[in-house]
Amino acid sequence: QVQLVESGGGLVQPGGSLRLSCAASGSFFSISDMGWYRQAPGKQREFVARITSGGSTNYADSIKGRFTISRNNDKNTLYLQMNSLKPEDTAVYYCKRNYPLPNYWGQGTQVTVSS
Repeated sequence: QVQLVESGGGLVQPGGSLRLSCAASGSFFSISDMGWYRQAPGKQREFVARITSGGSTNYADSIKGRFTISRNNDKNTLYLQMNSLKPEDTAVYYCKRNYPLPNYWGQGTQVTVSS
């Protein structure tokens, strides 16, 4: 069983920064393909960023150049550094284990960008 616990969300002004963390239990983190997703009110959950077990990354166009996904395998932790935040980044952010299957999701952390 894998548990994913997100933290680091909160209220931030436009242009500000936040770093989200996702702590993973279990012994398979270092070989896992991990991702961040988000869901804004009234919208479907959408892809934000992905990092493979080898460290390759890809990003949604909407956040490219502003967000950075990273991982620390020694700490079994996934990160999302978010800079130059915009009101449209407001959402609940979830981490997910993409591979190996089955998928696992965290409970989410709220990010609100507002002045």
